[in-house]
Amino acid sequence: MGAMKRAYFITATGTDLGKTWVAAGVAQACRARGMAVRALKPVMSGYDESSPAASDAGVLLQKVGAGDTAMNVAAIAPWRFAAQLSPDRAAALEGRGIDFAALLGWCREQIAANAGLLLIEGIGGVMVPLDARHTVRDWIAALDIPVLLVAGSYLGALSHTLTALAALREAGVVPAAIVLNETADSPVGIEDTLASLVPRIGDIALIILRRDDAAGLARLADFLTKDLK
Repeated sequence: MGAMKRAYFITATGTDLGKTWVAAGVAQACRARGMAVRALKPVMSGYDESSPAASDAGVLLQKVGAGDTAMNVAAIAPWRFAAQLSPDRAAALEGRGIDFAALLGWCREQIAANAGLLLIEGIGGVMVPLDARHTVRDWIAALDIPVLLVAGSYLGALSHTLTALAALREAGVVPAAIVLNETADSPVGIEDTLASLVPRIGDIALIILRRDDAAGLARLADFLTKDLK
């Protein structure tokens, strides 16, 4: 029997909640175990062409053991924009746009061709606009692969998390897991966030990551690669 393969989409309840840190950490943990793993960042804004290694895609490349060159960044992040704005606006500033059908086609090709674990990191939160009609939620629903929803423990995170869940469910998407990534310097303890969140998420798996939590990332890698050979 050939090696099994699996793909996950990593999204979040908002921006700067640690999608790249989570994807990179899982990739590093899998690589340390000798497992085949790739990570993609198909759409990326705020990209500085003079510093490809500093980009989200550059970080992902480093963790899978690939060179963080501009060429390699382009290979895993075909839609790159300079402005640190939502992708629809960042693209418009460059006189460009995101062809949603082309984005889906590219991702599907990557999924079909991949061996082992494939991580597709989204951009921003669930409802970030990609063009005049489509959001990240539409991208997720169309790909129809398991989803990880990264959330935080800051004040307001509960509303953002439950709103993101409601939006995904409205599109027929139920996350495979919620990754609760502890927010640094938050006045809200992660235990308080858990106490309110757990009764409201049903049977969705919940994985807790504390600050600089290598063990937590290893547990997440275990969850994602269960049954993979």
